[in-house]
Amino acid sequence: QVQLVESGGGLVQAGGSLRLSCAASGRTSNSYDMGWFRQAPGKEREFLSAISWSGGTTYYAESVKGRFTISRENTKNTVYLRMNSLKREDTAVYYCAASSSRRVGSLYNGARYDYWGQGTQVTVSS
Repeated sequence: QVQLVESGGGLVQAGGSLRLSCAASGRTSNSYDMGWFRQAPGKEREFLSAISWSGGTTYYAESVKGRFTISRENTKNTVYLRMNSLKREDTAVYYCAASSSRRVGSLYNGARYDYWGQGTQVTVSS
């Protein structure tokens, strides 16, 4: 089992920045690819970004490419999502997720992931 805890969310003005963190605990000795998703009220869960277990490969949704940056520090079992130029439409609950690197399937698909955090709220005001 792996436990994921997100932090760093909050209220920010449009154009501002936030950095989300996702701390993993439990069986972190395994290799996990990590992803970030979000869900706004009344909308489906949306893939944002993912990073391979080594950190060598990253993936981004078109909606956030150029504004969001994913990174990880394996020595701290932590993944980050740096969010710049935030817009009102970025308001949502943000979730991190872990997927065993041995699993097949696209990291863009939530079904690929084995573990999810509880989420952190990001609210962008105008």
